[in-house]
Amino acid sequence: MPEMKNPLWKMALEKNASDIHVVSDNVPMLRIDGVMVPVGGLIAAETVESYIHEFLDEEDYAKFLKVGDIDCAYSLDDGTRFRINVHQAMKKPAFSARLIPNQVPTLEEVALPQHVMDICRSRDGLVLFTGPTGCGKSTSLAGIINQFNIESAVNIITLEDPIEFFFKSDKSLIRQRELGTDFPTFPEGLKHMLRQDPDVIMVGEMRDLDTIALAITLAETGHLVLATLHTPNTMQTIDRIIDVFPAHQQTQVRYELSLCLRAIIAQRLVPKKGGGLIANREILIKNPAVSNIIREQRTAELPSVLQTSEEEGMITFDRDLKRLMKEGLVEDGE
Repeated sequence: MPEMKNPLWKMALEKNASDIHVVSDNVPMLRIDGVMVPVGGLIAAETVESYIHEFLDEEDYAKFLKVGDIDCAYSLDDGTRFRINVHQAMKKPAFSARLIPNQVPTLEEVALPQHVMDICRSRDGLVLFTGPTGCGKSTSLAGIINQFNIESAVNIITLEDPIEFFFKSDKSLIRQRELGTDFPTFPEGLKHMLRQDPDVIMVGEMRDLDTIALAITLAETGHLVLATLHTPNTMQTIDRIIDVFPAHQQTQVRYELSLCLRAIIAQRLVPKKGGGLIANREILIKNPAVSNIIREQRTAELPSVLQTSEEEGMITFDRDLKRLMKEGLVEDGE
């Protein structure tokens, strides 16, 4: 590996930052505990370009210049990894880098309720993690995959963009496949999945109609599908999935989703008492009432179901936040 040119890598590690943002002719910024913090002085476009050459080879750099955006992963000598998006802003180079922890998280570390893992042990159906970028969806999924790997002899296949956490097969066999390197598109990666005899399938992101349709089909045919969507809450997740399909297919998709959905876990990160961030979640678990609501296009009633079904493991953002306060994990009034 060439000599490290970018001092921001080390600075991000020292300050426990989650993200690095570098824009030509601007002050670089780190995101620390959810807050953007400026570091150093203005950075010239030539310097940004030299940083980018650290993690893009000539072929990828040419592609970046042609299309204006490219995603990649980058590893330091000590094994620290970053997920990076390189892009142009005002015709000048820029990039954002997300720090990926070296250690695969446990269920305890991601504070995922045990009943969510119990749902995953059903071994079929669709479990969705939703929320904005940077809310810990991939980390929560990694906790589930890690738990399967510890306790179950199953065949796990992941489709990622890019690969984030590296898993080492234990009781399970884990195959991690990266977009652009191991498969061309998410639909193409999913299309051949049945021939790979999977038990658990992780889809890094359900981005389009074909990916969503194939994920639902795989969930209907006896596989557990774990996936993410960029939707803010459980109700909008259902609507987003249905609305991506043409009108003439939506009734059928509602029926299929009402059968194969297992749970939706929407999450966001809130400041943790003493520093850091912690997940605040809304959890919807499919029961007969939820199935009917999905099938009959009555998603506006889902918030009421969430509020009245706590004994089944469902919870709203507000109630979960009150729990975090009561347990002394976040400050009152957050």
